[in-house]
Amino acid sequence: MVPKQTINSILEEYKKDLTICTVCSHTSLQIFHGAKKEGFRTLGIAVGSVPKLFKAFPLAEPDEYLVVDDYSEIPDRVDDLVSKHAVIVPHGSFVEYVGPRVFEDLQVPTFGNRRVLEWESDREKERQWLESAGIGMPALIERPEDIDRPVLVKYHGAKGGRGFFIAKDFHDFKVGIDHKQPFTIQEYILGTRYYIHFFFSPIKEEGYRLSTGSLEILGMDRRDESNIDEMYKLGAQEALKKLGIFPTFIVTGNVPVVLRESLLPKAFDIGEATVERSIELFGGMVGPFCLETIITDELEIKVFEISSRIVAGTNLFVSGSPYSDYIEADMSTGRRIARELKMALERDKLPEVTS
Repeated sequence: MVPKQTINSILEEYKKDLTICTVCSHTSLQIFHGAKKEGFRTLGIAVGSVPKLFKAFPLAEPDEYLVVDDYSEIPDRVDDLVSKHAVIVPHGSFVEYVGPRVFEDLQVPTFGNRRVLEWESDREKERQWLESAGIGMPALIERPEDIDRPVLVKYHGAKGGRGFFIAKDFHDFKVGIDHKQPFTIQEYILGTRYYIHFFFSPIKEEGYRLSTGSLEILGMDRRDESNIDEMYKLGAQEALKKLGIFPTFIVTGNVPVVLRESLLPKAFDIGEATVERSIELFGGMVGPFCLETIITDELEIKVFEISSRIVAGTNLFVSGSPYSDYIEADMSTGRRIARELKMALERDKLPEVTS
C-alpha cells in the first residue's frame, strides 16, 4: 500500500489545482460530466485508442486523454498523471482491470480510502466486516457437499456477475464451478433486490450525522442480469440445463427503483452501521458505496454484498434521483464526488478524502 504521507506530499504540490481522472469505462461519463459541472478539468485514461463513444456525449467528454496500450502500463505513467495534478476516481472496471494490488500501490492521489479494497475484494473479510456491524446476511455454506437448499455461488472481486450461478445441490455445484477461482457459497434468499447508493462524507457537517461526517442516499436501482431475468418466465430451468442453457448473472443494464418510505429508516440504519464499523476496522470509507440487498416478504433487509465505490447503477441518475433531489437538484453521484473534492479543497481537508 502506498504510504499516506507519500500521497499527502504529492497533494501539497497540487494546491488548488486538481484534474479529475478515471479510466474511460463503467461510470466515467458520469464522473467526467459531474466534474465539469463543478468546474474541474478532466482526464480520461484510454486503453488502445481514444474512444469514439465520447464524441457522442460532448458534455461528458474528458478535456484530455492519456492513451495506454494496456492497463498494465498505467503504473508507468504515474509521473504524467501527477504532473497534471490528477486525482483518480476509482470505479469497478478500474480496480478489476488494473488489479487490486497494483491499484493499492499506485502513487497517484485517489479519491477515497484504498484500504477498503482489502475488506471488499475478499468475501470472507467482507462478511466479517458486515456481520460484525450487526447486518443480516444470507447464510454461508462452508462445504459444497453440505448444500441442502438453493445457493448462489460467487467468485471474489468485481466481475459484474460473470460466472455466478445458482445450485440446488452438490451435483449442480460440480457442474457449474470453476475451481481455478476463489468462491463463496451463500444461501439464495427469495425477495426483491435493491441496490442502495450511499455517499459518506467525513467532512460534511450537516444532514444525516454519524459519529463523524454525514451519510446520504443518492439513489437506488435493480439490475438486468443477462438471461437469468428472462429464464424464470420460461418455467423450465431444469429442461434448459439439459440442453446446455444455463442461467447467468452478467449485468447488462440497470433499472431505477424507489423503496417504500417506511423502509428508508432501515436503509439508513444499515448504511450507518457499515460506515461506523469501517471506521473502526480500517479508518473508514469515503464517498460512494453501494449495499446490495434483498428485502424479504417480512420486510427484512439482508445485505449480500458491498461495493465500496461508485457503481454502474448510479448512471441512471445523471440529473439527480428521487432521493438526491431532496438534497440538491441535479446532483449525480459523479457530481457529488467532485463536490466533495471541491469542499475538501476549500476547507484545506484534501488528505481526509484521498489516499
